[in-house]
Amino acid sequence: MIEQKVINAMLSMQRYPWEQGVCAQALYEAGLDELWIPMAYDAVKRMSADGRLAMIGGDIAVSDPAAAGEVCLRAFETTGDSFYLEGAENMLRYLQEKAPRTSDGIICHNTISFAEGFSPYQLWIDGLYMVPPFLAAMGRLDEALEQVRGYRKHLYDEDAHLFWHIVDTQDGRFVRKVHWATGNGWAMLGLARVIEEAKRRGRQDICDELIPFLNEVLMTMLGRQLPDGRFLDIVDDPESFVDGTSSMMTAAVIYRGYAGGYVSCGMDLADKAFETVTGTVDDIGLIHEVSGCPDFVAQGTSAEAQAAYIMASAWKKKCTIT
Repeated sequence: MIEQKVINAMLSMQRYPWEQGVCAQALYEAGLDELWIPMAYDAVKRMSADGRLAMIGGDIAVSDPAAAGEVCLRAFETTGDSFYLEGAENMLRYLQEKAPRTSDGIICHNTISFAEGFSPYQLWIDGLYMVPPFLAAMGRLDEALEQVRGYRKHLYDEDAHLFWHIVDTQDGRFVRKVHWATGNGWAMLGLARVIEEAKRRGRQDICDELIPFLNEVLMTMLGRQLPDGRFLDIVDDPESFVDGTSSMMTAAVIYRGYAGGYVSCGMDLADKAFETVTGTVDDIGLIHEVSGCPDFVAQGTSAEAQAAYIMASAWKKKCTIT
């Protein structure tokens, strides 16, 4: 079975904090308790002293560790073991009390400058997936909404209806001023999860604000799809390479949005993208023709591509059932 091969390959990959989080989240959404709960366990075991989950590969990540936060909360709800709740609460405490923020209170992406052109004052659009959904899952919906609004203020291109990738908020300089397809995929998935938690908790005001915004980005992305359902890595750069990760993220948003009643377009394009990306899975389960790790500036393979495929597959099934 192709999906099982994709899962096996994903579980064999080395993972940084955001990868541990998104991979565990994908397995949670697929209902594979025997896989995501052990991943939540290891995220807590590898928690740094200040409360950041799944910390390996250095000490610079601020928003990325929060990607593993929801699965820790759900593991507590599933098992009743306070070990997982302590991990989630420590992650929340870090974000609320220790994480560096912009002057207007938006949680930054990293703690220190680690390369030329990068600083601890930056926001990356990836973070819209990492932080607001976790805050929402922990019942901090107003805080989640404020974070979303901050990403919109600092990174949303109101003319193109897409997000830029990286901005340094200290001087307003864009470090990477491109409409990165995967970045917009991260953003849409993050918005979808906040919307679903708001719906679950009866916060119609948040849904009324975020559902039209999500659909605005989604419609723009759908207008940029290639005939095979995928995107260019930089969606409006004809010289850019073809990427499958962003198409699986977009497909997952469409399927879960249909199931949740807040998206009503793009099903055929999601199906086409899923069919195309399935055709790039090799014999050992690796997905090819995606924005590749570790630097994501050329085609390759990545844990997040595997996770996005698993999410799309899981929500495609749920949408069909619904």
